Amino acid sequence: MRKTTVPDKASTDGPASLPPARVADMRPHGTSPAPLSVLDLTVVGEQDSPAEALRQTAEMAQLAERWGYRRFWVSEHHSFPASGSPAPAVLLAHLANVTRTIRLGSGGVMLTNHAPMVVAEQFGLLDALHPGRLDLGVGRAPGSLPSVAQALRRIADDTSTESFESQVNEVRNFLRGEFPEGHPYRRDQVHVVPKAPALPIWLLGSGTTGAEVAARLGLPFAAAHHINPVQTPRAIKVYREKFRPSEMLQAPHVMVAAQVVCVQDEAEAVSLARSGGLMLMLAAQGKLSVIPSPKTAEKYPYTADEQQFLDTWLERVIGGTPDAVRAGLTELQASMDADELMLTSLIHDPTARRLSHALVAQEFGLTGEQG
Repeated sequence: MRKTTVPDKASTDGPASLPPARVADMRPHGTSPAPLSVLDLTVVGEQDSPAEALRQTAEMAQLAERWGYRRFWVSEHHSFPASGSPAPAVLLAHLANVTRTIRLGSGGVMLTNHAPMVVAEQFGLLDALHPGRLDLGVGRAPGSLPSVAQALRRIADDTSTESFESQVNEVRNFLRGEFPEGHPYRRDQVHVVPKAPALPIWLLGSGTTGAEVAARLGLPFAAAHHINPVQTPRAIKVYREKFRPSEMLQAPHVMVAAQVVCVQDEAEAVSLARSGGLMLMLAAQGKLSVIPSPKTAEKYPYTADEQQFLDTWLERVIGGTPDAVRAGLTELQASMDADELMLTSLIHDPTARRLSHALVAQEFGLTGEQG
């Protein structure tokens, strides 16, 4: 095991100088190593509060900027004790004010929960306030229980592929300020203020649905490998084969999100990763909870089926020492032919989460000058 230490400048340097980048400025396909980004889940652990989790997310965004990560995205979860992030646009407004250069985005806004015009208004406003720094990542899953989705919208939305594609198109048309001839919104002059025609829209997906829609609309695709690694290769294959160039993107562009735990000791990595596995296992049983501590996860009385669930989860985590994580991410990038990688973590302790991202940044030689 190679000894690695976190550089002092990671916690003392000011924000890096990162030039704004639109989708058109993305690195060409095949660049290696792939740019690295962070998906922050605003983790709420034992004895933590959502307010504290939000403070930790803001601090992580600042550190990710200093360490040289390319993007910092936040999630959308509702009635979910383990995450303090139900409103990405609101959280991004705060993060944009405490950072200066890193690209910020939603990973993602779940269109099932929102009227497309409202999403376009929120992100059009964010783009006007912080031009060139926002990514709008959208997904189809509600990110909550059916009853919660009903409470959000008061109606049973159609979650079919066709409906989702229609919603994405509507958001895009609102942001561009143009609808097809004969469309009622064009006829009645329904529009958003301010518009954001160049705002990058990403399609998120843990399977092929998001990939197919992204391909047809000529949008970048973010594969949720951390949620459904079995489907990732197929989803990316579908996306690349069916991609149609658009005014936003001329060639396919894929970002793969992975669950990462980077520490100095292999056994510690397993201990830290076990917390997220237990939370997800309980959630699958309908028992929603905060992220348990490693001690709680270690003492939990697993049944044989539960232990199998946990073992499967641990196999999905790219974890261990910095050199082991580097090897795992390099292999993932090569096997998926990914243009970018995004790191996420369900580590219970915020200090350990910060250390994990810091060690990865150092291992890959990030400098705060990526763009």
